[in-house]
Amino acid sequence: MNSTAHSGGGSDMEEAKKLMDTAERERERLFSDRWSSYGTQSGLVELSDRLSPEALRRYEIFQPYDDAFLEKISPDVTVASWEKEAILFEEGSYLDLAFYVAEGAVDVYVSKQKESTATPIFDSTRVAFENGSDGQAGEDPHAKTFYLGQIEREKTKKKKADSITYLSTMDFDLSFGASNRLGAGEIFGEIGALNGWPQSVTARTAEACTLVQIRVPALREMKKKSAAFQDRIDSIYRARTLSAQLKSTPLFFGVDESFVEALTQKVELLSCSPGDVVAHEGAAADALYLVRSGFLKLSQHLGGGNMAVSYLSKGMALGEVELLIEGIIGWQVTTTSVGFSELVKINRKDFESLVRQYPSVERRLWEAAVARIKETGHTRKHLDESELIEFSLAKGLVQGNSILVIDLDVCTRCDDCVRGCESTHGGRPRFVREGEKFGNFLVARSCYHCEDPVCLVGCPTGAIRRANVGEVVEIDDNLCIGCSNCAKKCPYDAIIMHDTGTVWPESALPTWLRGRDRQVASKCDLCYTSEAGPACVNNCPHACAFRVDSLETFQELLAVDHQQR
Repeated sequence: MNSTAHSGGGSDMEEAKKLMDTAERERERLFSDRWSSYGTQSGLVELSDRLSPEALRRYEIFQPYDDAFLEKISPDVTVASWEKEAILFEEGSYLDLAFYVAEGAVDVYVSKQKESTATPIFDSTRVAFENGSDGQAGEDPHAKTFYLGQIEREKTKKKKADSITYLSTMDFDLSFGASNRLGAGEIFGEIGALNGWPQSVTARTAEACTLVQIRVPALREMKKKSAAFQDRIDSIYRARTLSAQLKSTPLFFGVDESFVEALTQKVELLSCSPGDVVAHEGAAADALYLVRSGFLKLSQHLGGGNMAVSYLSKGMALGEVELLIEGIIGWQVTTTSVGFSELVKINRKDFESLVRQYPSVERRLWEAAVARIKETGHTRKHLDESELIEFSLAKGLVQGNSILVIDLDVCTRCDDCVRGCESTHGGRPRFVREGEKFGNFLVARSCYHCEDPVCLVGCPTGAIRRANVGEVVEIDDNLCIGCSNCAKKCPYDAIIMHDTGTVWPESALPTWLRGRDRQVASKCDLCYTSEAGPACVNNCPHACAFRVDSLETFQELLAVDHQQR
């Protein structure tokens, strides 16, 4: 009996060891997958294997953390050796990692913009729905439908002639031609990575460097675990970025620079995880919040439950209603972070000092407050719009600059939209006529051309990029190596991997491609090179396919459809 028990125990231990070995191999594989794309970067000399807690703690940045925590984040950390004058990233790049300089020096500089065309990131007057309309789409519903079918074409044509506009997302407040040298112990890239902003500078090694590269999941965990690290990252943002952003904010036009500089040091910087509640309806309102990144849902009590009345996105503000209007004793909405969000919090005391000294600021805040009240009142009156807000936040429509929707009551499933796309793109369709449904509309699996496109993060060759025409995101077949990184990153399954029927030649770089089947990623590019506009819309024989550029436009389309019933 004892022998059997001992044997069984040994067997259990062996099985447990096998499981641990399997788990460890899987962790190593995941680590390799996360970093394999960097093997194609020119100037990269060496990339470390996954590091143990002991190895990580050799670097000052990881010393405050215990072994269990460092083991947890280790798949998202690596140490890279770079040769002199290697370009780490360029202006406009989207990164999901930060760099910590362990040895050497890095220069950051602006080289692409001779004149500033930046638009302010914060604008307290913005609301989710511009006019708080009553849902009426105009006297001629057919004309409105035609307009919606043409909206992206006209919008794209207009933007072709315009210069590219960048948000004021400067990680460094540098003028054209100026540079800043970063040495051992400094961190860079984290502001854009955490906020989903394109990098506003180019980074190049000034000498041979050893850099610790930390992906966003590890960065977020490090901030949550250590108040000192949170303060360190926040201090960098205050010093390099926040002052310039506040000065460019329409809310602060006419405010003395000294006041803004003082405010920069007083504001609180908040990082929210999915589901975090920023404000509870009825609780004391204590601050004005500016949204740096992410989405916040605004909801109110109605009957026995809650309804979504609006949402906030990057650049919008919360709190002007509660802080300005006498008699309001608490928050009028419950505010919840939909994903990861970053906020700037201006406390009530500083807010009151601001409006007391600057009547023009108070006037602008009153305009925003009135718009917010109209907006929430309109949604409470039209409960179907609350459902649209909930749906759009859950499915990512709020991210989109161009969303393909199809009226299923009119659609005959002829697939002419797909065939039109296919013939326009050399026999390779760029979308799938499937997706989520809202009412009688299908939201097709076609690229949304997101405001903050995560698919751009980590492409090893730069094949997926902004086309510099409006918000169009495109993939260059000549640069794509079929790694599927972008397809895996897209939350909306809008990127398709296609087999080209060929294999990579023996001259292919990187060398691991040689002899493999050649695949390429493909996605909607809005047919931006064609004067005819999106083929999916133009080839629909029943005029039931539409490109909508915002949630508000989708709302108008739903209203037109409702009128026609």
